[in-house]
Amino acid sequence: MTQPLTTTDNRPSIIVDGVKKTFLLRHTHSFKEAFIAWTQKKKISSSFDALKDISFTVQPGESVAILGYNGSGKSTLLKLISGVLEPDAGRVRTLGRVAGLIEVGAGFHPDLSGRENVYLNAAILGMSKKEIDAQFDNIVAFSEIEEFIDSEVKHYSSGMFLRLAFSVAIHVQLDVLLVDEILGVGDAPFREKCRKKIRELVDEGKTMVVVSHDTKTVRELCDRGIVVKKGKKIFDGPVNEAVDVLKASTR
Repeated sequence: MTQPLTTTDNRPSIIVDGVKKTFLLRHTHSFKEAFIAWTQKKKISSSFDALKDISFTVQPGESVAILGYNGSGKSTLLKLISGVLEPDAGRVRTLGRVAGLIEVGAGFHPDLSGRENVYLNAAILGMSKKEIDAQFDNIVAFSEIEEFIDSEVKHYSSGMFLRLAFSVAIHVQLDVLLVDEILGVGDAPFREKCRKKIRELVDEGKTMVVVSHDTKTVRELCDRGIVVKKGKKIFDGPVNEAVDVLKASTR
């Protein structure tokens, strides 16, 4: 179970202890298919262990990369830390306010304006109205879509949508930042601005865990790397060594 720690605890920002996560894979897509499979004594579903007995801690102010090929379990692990998913065994605990840049814009509503969605999405991420009011101008300026802020987001281009969603998430008053494969937002100048903003948060002492295939970005932002392969942790150490282990491992 994911549980917050009180900020008075002199403990790690993140504790992942013996975590296991299993998913059920269905082999049929309709009642008819399921009935036929049952009459033929075929498997209707099977289980898949996405994570197997994963344990590590992250200290306050650490920047950690979770590395692995597709299907390794790294994004599932980040969702467990964020609280989006619950572990089937073990425990996950976090210290302070956690902001997860995992599914950017997941709380956006297409029929609301950009302005209304800023308040909605920021509230979902844990900000109070007073905090949103104080950050609103900064959020809009960072997104660079000021002239469209009162238009419905269903009329936005995908780039505009992602810019605003990322800008909201990055301005949350946070203690722990979780980032999953979203540093490809927008064009090159905007991606660089996003990386710079995240670097500022790290330099301010925020704790960060990032999942990314971009090893250049990982080396720039992180000091430590955890390599996951087929749901198991196979390395935990300096990020440069972690990148080498990832490249040397088979998929």
